[in-house]
Amino acid sequence: MTEQPTDHLREFVVSLPKAELHLHIEGTLEPELMLALAERNRIDPPFPTVALAKAAYDFGNLDDFLRLYYAATDVLRTAADFEDLTWAYLRRAHADGVVHVEPFFDPQSHLCRGVEMSAIVDGIVTGLRRGEAELGISWRLIMCFLRHLSEAEAFETLTAAEPYLDVIHGVGLDSSEANNPPSKFAAVFAAARGLGLRAVAHAGEEGPAEYIWEALDLLLVERIDHGIRAIDDRALMKQLAERRIPLNLCPLSNQRLQVVPDLTAYPARQFIEAGVPITISSDDPAYFGGYIADNYLAAAAANGLSRDELAAIAADSLTASWR
Repeated sequence: MTEQPTDHLREFVVSLPKAELHLHIEGTLEPELMLALAERNRIDPPFPTVALAKAAYDFGNLDDFLRLYYAATDVLRTAADFEDLTWAYLRRAHADGVVHVEPFFDPQSHLCRGVEMSAIVDGIVTGLRRGEAELGISWRLIMCFLRHLSEAEAFETLTAAEPYLDVIHGVGLDSSEANNPPSKFAAVFAAARGLGLRAVAHAGEEGPAEYIWEALDLLLVERIDHGIRAIDDRALMKQLAERRIPLNLCPLSNQRLQVVPDLTAYPARQFIEAGVPITISSDDPAYFGGYIADNYLAAAAANGLSRDELAAIAADSLTASWR
């Protein structure tokens, strides 16, 4: 039986051990922390007050969001900044019943500002290790390439990451999807596999189902982030179901960025009925109005998901993880 998002249902969702597999660590930068880090680093914040920052979060599409996102990340300068960012996220994740995380990070958005790769990785990993020690949250770390930049720049980033491959477990592909197909990055993903890194990619959010095929066939990814346009391709749906390729869905993100007109049009139910494994995550929760439990509840309310189905999604997230 379908339930509305009551306090009892929230308690149930929080009680489910779950993995968060689609989470940009920079996208957890809440306005309060952004202003605190700007003050600590003695730089002008992109927004002078928390209220103005929250007002600026009223964006209408992915490109508008990304402009805001990259402006806010300018406050991240030191290893301590990245550690504080990661630890703040992990405390929220723990409160929502997360037991394993595989966050993305975007080194290209920091290296271009003169931030050292060592500061980025050491800070995030220090936060993750603290979360494991104090909260019991295991982790794997995924480095993303920005798809609006060139593959040559992605190769430079991969080279810069080589000293840290003991704590980086995979590569991903994010940023503006339109006109930036996965095929653009086939060579750098092959090089990453040669270094022992696993692969995921954003595909089928702004882009068509064909981009999901490319991610599978050319990048050899193990999971698809978003992937909702798979619903347009019956053969692709069959392939995802037969190969048990998970789609890491982020309902509140897709609603806020108008990928779907509203969540009643979200295809979670269709994926479940087609046998396509799905997980639910929060993407960039500081910007999209909810952490992982909020996303479970939103999907349940809009798509008529039962407690058994929510429990299955949580179980699939652990199965799909790299822990």
